[in-house]
Amino acid sequence: MAPKVKFQKENIVEAALNVVRTKGIDAVTAREVAAELGVSTRPIFTYYDTMEQLKADVYELAKSHYQDYIQRGLAWEIPFYGVGQQYLRFAREEPELYKLLFLTRPSEASGGAMEALVFTQDLVRDSLMQIYNMDAHTADCYFRDLWLVVFSFATLIVTDDCPYTDEEMGRVLSEVSLAVCKAYKEVPGLPEGRYDRDAAFRELVQQ
Repeated sequence: MAPKVKFQKENIVEAALNVVRTKGIDAVTAREVAAELGVSTRPIFTYYDTMEQLKADVYELAKSHYQDYIQRGLAWEIPFYGVGQQYLRFAREEPELYKLLFLTRPSEASGGAMEALVFTQDLVRDSLMQIYNMDAHTADCYFRDLWLVVFSFATLIVTDDCPYTDEEMGRVLSEVSLAVCKAYKEVPGLPEGRYDRDAAFRELVQQ
């Protein structure tokens, strides 16, 4: 009779996630995950034929952890600001998971930065439409513009090259948020790309 498998699939995925947290996604091997569990590699291959299959499940679990951060941000008094702050917190507290979700080229195990952008955009769209009085397209454009700023800060954080304090980053996010929101509200056709750029700048510099 074959020995009873001691660990469930969820235990293996969680162990693999812990390997990612300390050593990165490339360190997820049967040997490393087995060492994290304190067993031989046999239980791993009871559930997985290849390590790529396990990495795909690790990616989904990492995405679930990231979504928890974003949901907490949505509960802030200013949800979009909360999302930005939680995004930066995720980068600071889970740098290897951040790299997996946002700085890894698309593959079977990960979708890359643009897939993550769309994933987050879907989570915050309704909040943006309600609070900032925007239609869905404008909300998506607004989120894209601000996400690119937050993405830049987060990348500096996970590469240990961020010279800005939390307060300074929050100030920049508020300034960019206000500027983009004001522009989308006051320049007709801007979110759709149907506006007179030269006329808009002439009017602005004359103020």
